[in-house]
Parts: sequence; structure tokens; C-alpha cells
Amino acid sequence: MNRNKPLIVLATLAGLVLIGCLGYFTVQAKAATAQEQAQAQAAPAEAQAGGAAKPEPANVAAPADAKASAHQERIDRDNLKDFSFAKFANNVLKTTGIYAFLHQKQEALSASGRPVTVYGWQNLLMILVGLLLLWLGVAKNFEPLLLIPIGFGTLLVNVPFANMGGVSQGIPGFLKVVYEAGVGNEFFPLIIFMGIGALTDFGPLIANPKLSLLGAAAQIGVFGTVIGAVLLNLAPGFSYTLKEACAISIIGGADGPTSIYISANLAAHLLGPIAVAAYSYMALVPLIQPPIMRALTTRSERRIRMKQARPVGKTEKVMFPVIITLLTVLLIPAAAPLIGTLAFGNFIREVGIVDRLARTLQNELLNITSILLSLGVGAQMTPEKFMQPATLGIVVLGLVAFSLGSAGGILLAKAMNLFSRDPVNPLIGSAGVSAVPMAARVSHVIGQKEDPGNYLIMHAMAANVSGVIGTAIAAGVMIALFK
Repeated sequence: MNRNKPLIVLATLAGLVLIGCLGYFTVQAKAATAQEQAQAQAAPAEAQAGGAAKPEPANVAAPADAKASAHQERIDRDNLKDFSFAKFANNVLKTTGIYAFLHQKQEALSASGRPVTVYGWQNLLMILVGLLLLWLGVAKNFEPLLLIPIGFGTLLVNVPFANMGGVSQGIPGFLKVVYEAGVGNEFFPLIIFMGIGALTDFGPLIANPKLSLLGAAAQIGVFGTVIGAVLLNLAPGFSYTLKEACAISIIGGADGPTSIYISANLAAHLLGPIAVAAYSYMALVPLIQPPIMRALTTRSERRIRMKQARPVGKTEKVMFPVIITLLTVLLIPAAAPLIGTLAFGNFIREVGIVDRLARTLQNELLNITSILLSLGVGAQMTPEKFMQPATLGIVVLGLVAFSLGSAGGILLAKAMNLFSRDPVNPLIGSAGVSAVPMAARVSHVIGQKEDPGNYLIMHAMAANVSGVIGTAIAAGVMIALFK
């Protein structure tokens, strides 16, 4: 007990000093306010008495300063008499998060630009959503590289009075700077595509080109959701344009960077909700896909062992990114930013003479950009943008699109087995979405649960990387048609 006594004394003194400082600054603030009020009251009286102020001789400056100083001293004494600890405590209480969650109310603009009222409890609810994302990332290990920054960004942007996602006195908050620096202007998504290209081995796809059909089939979810978004307009509270429907539909590819890119081009006001939905479904691939895979396949289909692919030479790997870039330029120039950066990163990897650049793209640059991009996505998780009927419609349509895309690849793989001499395990069809490499890993894991000796990872990666290319092409087509 004696050991803790000095600490208790120091803590008590520190608390008294803090209270005294706060009281002093409160008194000074009141004094400044009173002085401004006195000057405001004096100005009309002077105007009535003498009209416009006349310049005074220099020799009367000193008496005027003395009068002002005496007047200020009287104001200070009056404010010291008016000081109330109860008022001071009340002012402190009004700056706490607890008070803001219970009483705060402010006007804001929704994702569609409509004015809405945001209440403090809505910010608290979004903070709970952020905690849920953190729990999924940390406790359940659902893509922690994505969900942890998104979850923490959600926490920070909803902190009362911090204004981290807005502008205060002309100064933008930290998360607003991050968002505007690279999320809202397409910069971060293209950097991510360069990193993905540097990490991707297109060898399995080159060795077995027919698996590219699985990536194409997964786009059924993308184009099917365009129709779904238009039909949702029949329900009250929903009103999507064709451009907005196209931007929403790319969520079906489970491709966050592509979703951000097409949103910035076709529906910038919906970029935040679309990015959040796309990255959330990317992270939840291990939860969403397995039930669909089991429902659409039999046990015997899940146990199919695929023939080992042929070796792919270096020349083929080096030429592949160049060829797809040229084809994109000739056929779908609108997709060139996405396909071009993907191909550039892959060319850097395969050419083999610039290893420093390849390592930078694969590690430092990709990691830094991923952190900033995820924080910027989390910065959009605010009540006025997220807790609206249109945004909830985006979340639902995104889930439908992703489910249709997964199912489309599986069903096409089953159809291919009717004509192919070499059977295709339908599980790899779900990897046709562009969630690299999560979807391929899930296909492999489900296959090994049925047959521990069945290795599907390379075949699933072929479908997976074709899905990346397919989603980028689908986005380019939509931009070319509707921008």
C-alpha cells in the first residue's frame, strides 16, 4: 500500500493541474466571447453618434489603449465571477463520444447526393460493423490483409468530432486524403493490378487454354446482375440508372480493383458502397462459395482427378502478357488500363532481368498500396453512404452476382465434361471469379476434403487468372458502351 501512495499523490496532482488548465482555458474563451459581444454592441452606438469613424491624431493613441486595457480587465473580472464548475463539467461532457452517440444529429449527403440526417447512434452502429469486420479478419482469418484495414478504417471514420473522413476548417482529414489520393481517382486499383500481375503465373492457363472458358462463364453473374439491378427499380425506394447497374454488376467478379475502376468511370457517387461490397465478398469467398459448390456437384464429380498440364516454356510466358495487351488495344481499348497494368506486372516477372522491380511490385509497393486502398474503402463506411436503401440494394445485388458467377463456372465445367475426353473437376469452375487466389484455394480445399490425394490448385489457378482477365474485359466493354 505504501509503494502505491506516491503514485496516488502524483495522479491526484496531475488531475488537479488538468482541471485547472481546462478551467483557465474555458474562462479565456468566455472572456474572448464577451469582448466580441461588447465590441459588436459598441459599433452601432458609435455609428449613430458620429457616423463614419474619423482618424484620430497620433497623440491620443495611448489614452485609447489604456481605456481598452481597463475595459478588458473589467470583462476578465466579470467572467471569473461567472465561472461555474457545473457549466465547465457540462461542456466537457458534450465533447465525449457517449454524448455524441446519444444526441448528435447532422446533415449529410447520401451516396446518390440526396440530403439525409445522420444520428449519433448510426455512427455507433457503423463502429460495430467495423468491429465485426475486425473479428472476421482476426478471429476467423477471413482475408485479414483486406478486412483488418477496412475494419479499422470504418472505426476511425465514425469517431465523433475527429472528422477523419471529412473537411474541418478547410483541412481534409487523414482518411479523406487517403481516399482522394488513390481510391477515387483509379490510381490505387491500377497499382494493385501491377502487383497482381507480378505475382501471377499464367503458366497453367497457357498449358490448358480451354479452362479460360470457366473465367468467361463466371461473367454470367456480371451481366445477369445488370438485368437484376434494372428490375430492382420496380421496388419502392430503388432507382438505378444503366450506368449504375453496370458498376454494381462487376461485384459479381469479386474483383475489388476492377469494381473501383468501373465505378470511378460510370458511377463515382456509388464508388464507396460498391468497393465495400466487392472487397467484403472477396474476403468472404470461403463462406459463400462452398455451399454453392456442394449444391451443384455430386460426390463423384468432386473426386475427379484432372490430367497434369504440360510444362510451359519461358518464351510462352514472356510473350503472353505482350499478346493480351496488343489484343486489348486492338479490340477493347477501354480495358487497356486494367489489362495493360496486369500485363506489365506479369512481363516484369517473367522477363527475368529486372528482379528488383519484380520484388518491389510483389512486396513493398503492393503491400503499401493494399493498406492505403483498404483504409480508403473503410473510410466510405459512413451512415449516410451505407445505411440507405440504395446501398443495401447494392449489397444484395452483389451477393446475387457473386453467387451467379460461381454457379456459372461450375455449370459450364459440368457441360464441358459431356464433350471433353479429359474430365474437368467442376469445383474449379467456381474459381472462374477473379478473387485471386482465394477462389482457387477454396476449390482446392473442397476437393481435398473429398479426396486428400487430389491436387486441383494449379487447374483452379488457370480458371482464376482467366477470371481476372474476363472481369477486366467485361468492365472495359461496359465503359466503352456507356461512358
